[in-house]
Amino acid sequence: MPKSITTLAVDIGGTGIKAAVLDEKGKMITERQKIKTPHNATPKKVIAIIEELAKMAGEFDRASAGFPGVIKNGVVYTAVNLGKGWKGFNLEKALKKSLKVPVRIANDADVQGLGCVTGHGDELVITLGTGFGSVLFVDGHRIHLELGHHPFRNGKTYEDELGIKAFRKKGKKKWNRLLREAIDELAKTFNYDRLYIGGGNATAIDFKLPENVKIVSNTDGLLGGIKLWQDQPVAQKAS
Repeated sequence: MPKSITTLAVDIGGTGIKAAVLDEKGKMITERQKIKTPHNATPKKVIAIIEELAKMAGEFDRASAGFPGVIKNGVVYTAVNLGKGWKGFNLEKALKKSLKVPVRIANDADVQGLGCVTGHGDELVITLGTGFGSVLFVDGHRIHLELGHHPFRNGKTYEDELGIKAFRKKGKKKWNRLLREAIDELAKTFNYDRLYIGGGNATAIDFKLPENVKIVSNTDGLLGGIKLWQDQPVAQKAS
């Protein structure tokens, strides 16, 4: 039997960086490890943490990473919730050199979506964490979105109203009310077949969701790292 290809799946977040080694079927073969994202998370600091997580994980054949910002061909264009020095930084190339294995990089919401969508119809994925991530899948083809920076209400963006800062400032009750409004707005805008909600703050949702809306596990952000190796390039970029 040929050796199973193993993947170090990394999820880079504004509050924590997580990693685990998966087999070809997406089964975790190491425990998921997490290290807190440092203040002013520069490329040097983030890569050092990923190197540490890689040592903890042991051997693997390739790596994938979800990143909280716009990524094109492995190059970072935005990293609003991290530190300085990211714009124009080739993270994919840097990790290949650091980890000494092939690497693929995509937006973290894209990777989470790859781990949970069915591949049929119009499927919208949003992530509620430090920021507000988003991606649309049309029959399995992913179209990265930057909805977090689009106007939502009273001149404020989705991220302004539903990011971690808003959660802490407004409180759980008001945050949930705003999220309910956002779901209604997104349903009108995209007429999606299914909406998946991920990210650390998804666990704070306290109202009944419509039948076609589902909360997904944060582990999908790692499991999508396998699909990233099977996935074709992004169809287009919308912002």
